[in-house]
Amino acid sequence: MAGNSRDSGRSTLDRTFTLLDAFTLAKPSLRLTDLVDLSGLPRSTCHRIAIELVELGVLEHTGDGRYAVGLRLWSLASSSPRHQGLRRVAAPFMADLYEATRENVQLAVPDGLVARVVEKVSGPGSVRNVTTPGGPLSLHCTGVGKVILAFSDPSLLSQVLDAGLERHTAYTLVEPGRLTANIAQVRQTSLGWAIEELTLGACSVAAPLFDAQGELKGALGIVARSSANLERVSSAVRMAALSVSRLLASPAALPDQHRHGRTSH
Repeated sequence: MAGNSRDSGRSTLDRTFTLLDAFTLAKPSLRLTDLVDLSGLPRSTCHRIAIELVELGVLEHTGDGRYAVGLRLWSLASSSPRHQGLRRVAAPFMADLYEATRENVQLAVPDGLVARVVEKVSGPGSVRNVTTPGGPLSLHCTGVGKVILAFSDPSLLSQVLDAGLERHTAYTLVEPGRLTANIAQVRQTSLGWAIEELTLGACSVAAPLFDAQGELKGALGIVARSSANLERVSSAVRMAALSVSRLLASPAALPDQHRHGRTSH
């Protein structure tokens, strides 16, 4: 069996993270057969690890026989000090954005080849979207993702292009040339747009967040209905992002660990 050969010689920890990597934004819950296919691990190994993770609260066993990421994993991720300063500074402006728009407001940071949502504000009237706190977002088809691509090292865009551009809707930019041109525009305007590229009926607008050295720390964005007044939404996002960046540039705004040196990556 191919899974057995691929599994040979691997540590339990390595196998566990291989299984957890099978869960994505598009596939938040998986059957045991899905875990076997996506991880390449033997069925018996997947079942044993999944059961242990359920007992620990890292995974949840849903009523339809599927497995989903549990709250304990998100709780552990939330306790990381890496982005706590950014979240604290951005929180009041995110609350103001929500009050002004009643749409989803999200704070995202770069994490390899995805954007990672570290904070989200929404309400019952907000447009439905697939973003979950702690969850990944594609870089090529979201407002926050395009901002990260525009203001990160150019090698990141090259890596995303090399990995292939997944089509989520008929409007997703999957042609490398079109995406590259779009990212150049984001760099000029400091606004990232994605209109129905990830989810039909929804659009996202985001702006970059910089520290005192001009280093990108994240992106602040709104996910709204595609029928929303995008000019108004863009202005609100831009002003909020500028205010957050202004505070990030002030040493007094951040905890000691951020004032006396950057957190190692």
